[in-house]
Amino acid sequence: MNDAGVEIAGMVPLRGGEFVMGSNHHYPEEAPAFTTSVRPFAMDVGTVTNAEFAAFVRATGYVTEAERSLDPALAPDLPPEAYLPGGLVFTKTDGPVPLHDFRQWWRFVPGAYWAAPEGSGSTLRGRWDHPVVQVSHADASAYAQWAGKALPTEKEWEFAARSGVATAWPWGDELMPEGQVIANTWQGDFPFLNNHKGDVLSWSARAGRANAYGLYNMIGNVWEWTASRFGSHAENHACCTPARAVAAGETYVVKGGSFLCAPSYCRRYRATARSPQEARSATNHLGFRCVLRTAGAA
Repeated sequence: MNDAGVEIAGMVPLRGGEFVMGSNHHYPEEAPAFTTSVRPFAMDVGTVTNAEFAAFVRATGYVTEAERSLDPALAPDLPPEAYLPGGLVFTKTDGPVPLHDFRQWWRFVPGAYWAAPEGSGSTLRGRWDHPVVQVSHADASAYAQWAGKALPTEKEWEFAARSGVATAWPWGDELMPEGQVIANTWQGDFPFLNNHKGDVLSWSARAGRANAYGLYNMIGNVWEWTASRFGSHAENHACCTPARAVAAGETYVVKGGSFLCAPSYCRRYRATARSPQEARSATNHLGFRCVLRTAGAA
């Protein structure tokens, strides 16, 4: 792609420009709002799918971090089973629970990885066009490099998600205008009752509605990795993105929210919202998309 915005298959060319990043009206870590700019770049029209990631694995023999044992030195206080290959899997509770501790609905499942996102017995049948999940930051970066692309910076991701508007969501200031469900988020009482009409195992979805730039599922569906390290003007606790490791590690910004975001729990299904994610962690509600940029883009 060049500065004129040459079309690239499967990607949307974005001319870049000036925009207001962040928000002064939501979570503290989103503030302060400030004016910034990005150079031209192209972004994948949707998140990388299971089929696309499978092609990468077949071509390279790549083994994801969820398929490898965790070094106890990285997290010395975990139970023994947590060092086995595996990933974090959301599990609905039997009823209402206090919402201050995500360990009540997240569990580490040995054997969970991208091709078996919920662990042994789960498959990708019927989900090849869903977002790949159970991928760490290194896994996403490896795919992007293989594809000749990169992970977006937080600034690029937010510019693309806002799609030229200043409203809370790309479609306006209401999450569900006139009751219409636009984004794939939790519908019901979190974390035990979900009225979502999709796959009862994954809750992820195929490509839904595009924003004004033609990008699909930038809000909800799955969180998305960025290339940006997490930093904040305010203390922030990851309400929505659990980590496998207890020890401090590299933490990156994830954006967009997921099918687990609910008004009663986590309102981070907005373009300005952000959350920290420990780089080695893999979950069944976190994926990624890629960008191509011109020299010097940020």
